[in-house]
Amino acid sequence: MPSPPLLQSAERILPDAPICITMGEPSGIGPEVAVAAFHALNGTAGTRPLKLVGDAQVFRACANVPDSALIASHPVEVPRVAGSADPANTHAVVDAIDEAVALARNGAAAAVVTAPIYKASLLQGGFEYAGHTQYLAKITGAGRAVMMLVGSGLRVVPLTIHIPLAEVARAVTMIAIVETGQIVLQALARDFGIASPRLAVSGLNPHAGEEGELGLEEHEIIAPAVEALRGTGAEVLGPLPADTMFHATARERYDAALCMYHDQALIPLKTLAFWEGVNVTLGLPIIRTSPDHGTALDIAGKGKADPRSMIAAIELAARMADARD
Repeated sequence: MPSPPLLQSAERILPDAPICITMGEPSGIGPEVAVAAFHALNGTAGTRPLKLVGDAQVFRACANVPDSALIASHPVEVPRVAGSADPANTHAVVDAIDEAVALARNGAAAAVVTAPIYKASLLQGGFEYAGHTQYLAKITGAGRAVMMLVGSGLRVVPLTIHIPLAEVARAVTMIAIVETGQIVLQALARDFGIASPRLAVSGLNPHAGEEGELGLEEHEIIAPAVEALRGTGAEVLGPLPADTMFHATARERYDAALCMYHDQALIPLKTLAFWEGVNVTLGLPIIRTSPDHGTALDIAGKGKADPRSMIAAIELAARMADARD
């Protein structure tokens, strides 16, 4: 598959710019929850209209959608068969993302909300990226894209994401913590409207290393990174024991938590907000959110898909766009 075009940035978001929701995997639940969310929100999020980006026939296979809500992109090669992804539709899936991002880059869209993609099928179809985040970073020219999960008043960021646990310690570096922390702090101010954001940073080892008895990463890597972030004038806590930083009283002390690996961050988030969790990509020149679930091919077309996470993703995207205005 050819390299994607590098898109330019918009200077500002137009006041009436819509929220664009991409089709995702045509045969998964993405189009279903996108259309369900569109109707649940009566076609708007706040003052912003909602637009569905992709093959109109895919969306209409799920429910009726007015012409005015659709933005056409490359049509699917194989018609939607619920539960059966086809690599031949890779171009259509990717083109919907490209179209929505291009609109956001030139200010004609306020934000992009992506329905889930089916990576195995896309890889067979020539897609060369591990997922949405890596692809969006490429086409927008972002130096570092950061995944944040949001739900039930909690914001968490895993420093390392989809790597084996055995490789985590090698990936925890001072540079990675500082760069990620800076992106999170900037996003809290710019996109969440927090004037003086507070960041909590977890340790890597149990009890944050127990004064070196259970590991030296906290002393040699994480604490110096925290000090570097504090040196910018930010309020940063840590390294904190991960097992005590997510109870209700602890959460009152910070606006976002930076954790060292995937499950440190996602277990508390999914415990508190399993059905309403939202994936946000920070560090991009555009606003991008996504429901925190996959394509769920096993329930596609059966009327079982729950649109709550998609609704939450759309509403959060609208709030973030308003914060940038």
